[in-house]
Parts: sequence; structure tokens; C-alpha cells
Amino acid sequence: MLKVGVLGAGHLGKIHLRLLKESSKYDLIGFYDPSEENAKNVAEQFGYTSYNSIDDLIDAVDVVDIVTPTLSHFDCAEKAIKKGRHIFIEKPIAKTVLEAEAIKTLASQYHVKGQVGHVERFNPAFKAVKDKINNPMFIETHRLAEFNPRGTDVPVVLDLMIHDIDIILSSVNSKVKNVHASGISVISETPDIANARIEFENGCVANLTASRISMKNMRKTRFFQKDAYISVNFLSKESEIVRIQDAPEDLDEFAMVLKNDEGVEKQIYFENPEVTNSNAILDELETFADAILNDTTPIVSLHNGTEALRIAQWVIDCFKTEEDLKN
Repeated sequence: MLKVGVLGAGHLGKIHLRLLKESSKYDLIGFYDPSEENAKNVAEQFGYTSYNSIDDLIDAVDVVDIVTPTLSHFDCAEKAIKKGRHIFIEKPIAKTVLEAEAIKTLASQYHVKGQVGHVERFNPAFKAVKDKINNPMFIETHRLAEFNPRGTDVPVVLDLMIHDIDIILSSVNSKVKNVHASGISVISETPDIANARIEFENGCVANLTASRISMKNMRKTRFFQKDAYISVNFLSKESEIVRIQDAPEDLDEFAMVLKNDEGVEKQIYFENPEVTNSNAILDELETFADAILNDTTPIVSLHNGTEALRIAQWVIDCFKTEEDLKN
């Protein structure tokens, strides 16, 4: 079992603490939280060991789980890596791409592994179809959330859209060629609603919409590829594959058939892959343990986290350009 410590005992930090305590792959040593009052409450309520400093906790473990606000990700990661500790770091990997690149460099220098908490990669609905996603040429995502003051210190792109950016980058085997985006602030000081169009060198186009002031929650992605359409509902954990193939000569009377201008008949097939229910956060933490123990590349590497942040920052930069044009 790997000795693990958690930095940050806020809403998500407490979830990590509970799951690490339950995991058979980790030995939860304790946590550190800068708020003495919160640290005391968490220790008393759940029985976890609270450490008085970041350094003391890092010294006691093999793996550091960083669940602090984004602004402190780099400082926490740097301390842990320089002491030879593996790091699991919540998304986004850092405040800036420069900091993310520095984390990557440090991890390489000190020969430690790192994984970024892009949890939707482990969503059972996505896992059920990810091997079926083959060269998509159009992708559409909607990630809408009811208003929650937590997370409004960063643009909706870093709060919500970055999940879908990572999913798209993991599904398209091509470099990003261009990004167009617009966003508006409604309640917060930073954009609450955003739309982005990401164009890839291979011709694939992804259209992303994110909002944190919606009347309802929605987390859906649709992949369109040759002869197939794949839908993933990250919220309800359901997925569907619609295939179009040449119609057989002996058609079932209930078959759905389309006929084009040339008279070619295509039959539509519906598939609902079996979705195995699982806890995505526990899965991401335990696959990181496997990567350390087996000396393999983590599923969401520091490089993956850096690229997701790079594209997210490109989207945000489009907002600034748009504002400059208005002025």
C-alpha cells in the first residue's frame, strides 16, 4: 500500500479523504489544511490525522494528493516533487501554462509520476464507449450547471469547460489548429457562459458550450464520425451508439431504413453499451496507484493536464481579444 497524504480538506478534499481511506491500494496517513478551524473539525468529525504543516505531511508519505485551490497548485506540487513524492493534482493542473510546464519539468527531473484529476475520463458512460470513438469529425458538448458560488473565482472555462476540453483532446488524434470563442459575465467577475469552437489539423471541429448559471444541470457530449454517432451523458451515466450500415437484402419489418438520392439503402442500428457503475474519483486515484506500482504512464498524465490548460487558456484569450475589439 502506498502512503498518501491529502493537501486541502474542503468539499472535494473530504471526498478524496474518504475514498483514500476506503481504498485497498493506499494507506491514508493524514491531511493538511491551512484553516486551523476546518482542520480541527475534519479531524474530529472523521478521525483523520491533521498535520501542522505541508512539509510535515509530505515527509510522511509516498504520494501527495493536491486538492487545494488552483492558485496554490504549483507551490504544493513543487514542494512534493522536490522531496521525491508522486503527485495527484486536481484540475486544472495549475494557474498558468508556464506553471504547468514547470511541474512537468520538475517531475521529470526528480523521476516522480503525476496524474491530473480530469475525472470525466473515468466516468463509466465514457469508459463504455471510448474504444468505439474512432476518428470523430464533429463533436458537440454541453456542460450546464445551476449557480453555485463555489468555483466562481475562475472563469467557467477553467471551472467546467476544461473537463470537455480534456475529453476531446483524448478522443481526437490531431493537433489543435485554431480556437474561436466568446464568453460573458452575468453574476461573477469572470465569464459565466462560454462557447468555443476548436478546429483540428485533421479537419475535426468541436463545439463546446459551458454555463454555470443554467436552470438545469446537463453534461452531454456527442461524437459524429463516419457511419456512427456516439452520445455520452456524463450526468446520468448513459451512452448510446447509433450506427448506419448498408441495409441487408432481407429487411426486418421494424428496421429503420434511409434511402439516398441514388437509391442506396442504409439501416440504422441502435446500441446501448453496458455501463458498469463505478466511482470515478476512486477509479482515478487507484489507477494512479497502479501506474506508480507498475511503472506505467498515468491515464491522465501531467502532459495531458498541461495541454487541456493550454487550450482552455487559448479560449480565455479569445474573450480578451473580443473585449479589445469592442473597445
